[in-house]
Amino acid sequence: MNRSILNGITILGLGPGDPELLTRQAWDWLNQAGEVYLRTRQHPTVAGFPTSLEIHSFDELYQNSEAFETVYQKIVEEVLQLGKRPEGVTYAVPGHPYVAEATSPEIIRRAKEEGIPVRVIEGMSFLEPTCSALGIDPFPYLSLVDALELGSSHHPLFPPSLPALVAQIYSKETASEVKLSLMAEYPDEHPVRMVHSAGTAEQVVEELTLYQIDRSPHLGLLTALYVPPLGEDTSLESFQEVVAALRAPDGCPWDREQTHLSLRTSLLQETYETLAAMDAEDSQGMEEEFGDLLMQIVLNAQIASEEGEFNMADIVQGINRKIIRRHPHVFGEAKVQGVQGVLQNWEKLKAAERKANGLTEIKGILDGVPVIFPSLAQAQEYQERAARVGFDWSEVKPVIAKVVEELEEVQSASSPEEQAAECGDLLFAAVNLARWYKADAESALRKTNQRFRKRFSHIEKRARESGRNLSDMTLAEMDVFWDEAKRLE
Repeated sequence: MNRSILNGITILGLGPGDPELLTRQAWDWLNQAGEVYLRTRQHPTVAGFPTSLEIHSFDELYQNSEAFETVYQKIVEEVLQLGKRPEGVTYAVPGHPYVAEATSPEIIRRAKEEGIPVRVIEGMSFLEPTCSALGIDPFPYLSLVDALELGSSHHPLFPPSLPALVAQIYSKETASEVKLSLMAEYPDEHPVRMVHSAGTAEQVVEELTLYQIDRSPHLGLLTALYVPPLGEDTSLESFQEVVAALRAPDGCPWDREQTHLSLRTSLLQETYETLAAMDAEDSQGMEEEFGDLLMQIVLNAQIASEEGEFNMADIVQGINRKIIRRHPHVFGEAKVQGVQGVLQNWEKLKAAERKANGLTEIKGILDGVPVIFPSLAQAQEYQERAARVGFDWSEVKPVIAKVVEELEEVQSASSPEEQAAECGDLLFAAVNLARWYKADAESALRKTNQRFRKRFSHIEKRARESGRNLSDMTLAEMDVFWDEAKRLE
């Protein structure tokens, strides 16, 4: 080979593992290159290399480094230095240089910045033999997922309504981490398939359930996991498509004529129905009501998208960034002490956001509480926000005393207007007491209302059974049935 064409960096794909699957171009290059640097020798193709080829590898870096990122950085730096030699360097990687390969794209990017010539010799990736082993076509949809990225996540970052292929499950530990992440979305018994050493004589395809994947005896560097779809209509994207169809010209007449304002009542109704299911601790009801509430959000997002205002991606990105920004103690280096420290820091961050957004008008910390909030919820939110900046008692004793004081003022009020005002103060003080006892005042009163309704309904029922009208009964008689209802609870 003309030595002048060896200068710079040649990145060569070794294919999926069988030496016979090396491309003709790769084989010819290896026969004439003289030497090759391998990201790793742990690849079956190496056994079929030309005998005259001098082989180096970076396996030692894997043994002496704790993180793959460190290994990859060192490989990139060394290959760049080798590429500056007059004879250049041939760097070979498993599969294809641009498929599931962290080092090649970075080497190419850096080489271009530094003016080092780069050539890429294609190789068959792991995808082709893996799809052959599974008997699947990756089109029209297949999520390609890195095992290390998935294993470090609390939740899969791809839609469950589509199939996924998880590559590079090289160890039992990695398989276990992948399993835990997937099980946040998929049932333990979800059927999956593992492909080991695809495209080689040692190829194995296993039919497993999700919880079994870290028990496979075949786990290794050439292991991939195929995750079939969870089922139709299981992703937010598929639900968005349904809602968009409702709003389409040939969609539902009712949905097509809705606006943000017309949906306001529906949103409020669905919110209260959701709260009712939560109060009842009804899991099945919550599942349904959360779906109804999501429908309102997605429908409003679709309307906004049609009007060019914003879309679902804007909503999701906005709340993602806001949550991350407001939790620097989780996603950054900030340190806070307990819940109170979190809340105090939250107020500081919101103030900084307002300033960054050009909101120069001075606003109080209570201004962000919606005026349309139910009164009890509004009172508790006012009190909680004031407490974050220290406007609060240090113990519950004076809180109780304040309730007693307000009750006495109700009793001493001399006019209907005064009585109403003092009743408001009493309710406000009672809400503060609920806050101190870690109770949600709105939910607490709602549960009391439900108990009252249930007990009073029992009184009505017993009165009918007795052939009596409530209006003809004395309070003492009704109290008997009231106490009976309490005993039945």
